[in-house]
Amino acid sequence: MTGLFTRNRLIGLVLAALVAIVDQAVKMYVIGPLALREVLHIDLLPFFDLTYTENKGISLGMFQANDMETRWLLVLLTGAIALVVLVWMMRERKLGDIIGLSLILGGALGNIRDRYDLGYVIDYADLHIGTFRPFLIFNIADAAITIGVVIILARSLLVRDKDESQSGEPPRGETKDA
Repeated sequence: MTGLFTRNRLIGLVLAALVAIVDQAVKMYVIGPLALREVLHIDLLPFFDLTYTENKGISLGMFQANDMETRWLLVLLTGAIALVVLVWMMRERKLGDIIGLSLILGGALGNIRDRYDLGYVIDYADLHIGTFRPFLIFNIADAAITIGVVIILARSLLVRDKDESQSGEPPRGETKDA
């Protein structure tokens, strides 16, 4: 398959959609049947609880959107970032890069939907070691974004693709017999 929608890019688009859908489904479950918005906290495991939080900011709670103008500015800003990630993903060819970008895109879409509909992002995952909390309370979208960024960084720092000249292939526009 050639062109814009290669197999790897289609896999990326499907993965991004799945991340966004699963994120929204879990958020609906924790505020619906689990009523986390009302009970605020559910003990689950010695290292993991559900704790309801409304995040009006972006990463690490920065840039709090406490008014309508800031809320819509954050929707536009995160939407623009998601669009850049989509364009980047559609330009990539390697599945590893596309997977990382699709996790970022899917997570961004899940959080953008919250901010658009509610004015804040619902966070609930509370990972801790006793009273020590190495992370802020997060959600599936946040986890997908973080994993996607780690994949992109790891691939850019650790994976070295062969140059065409090293692979035995002639440079573009030249033939082997030249």
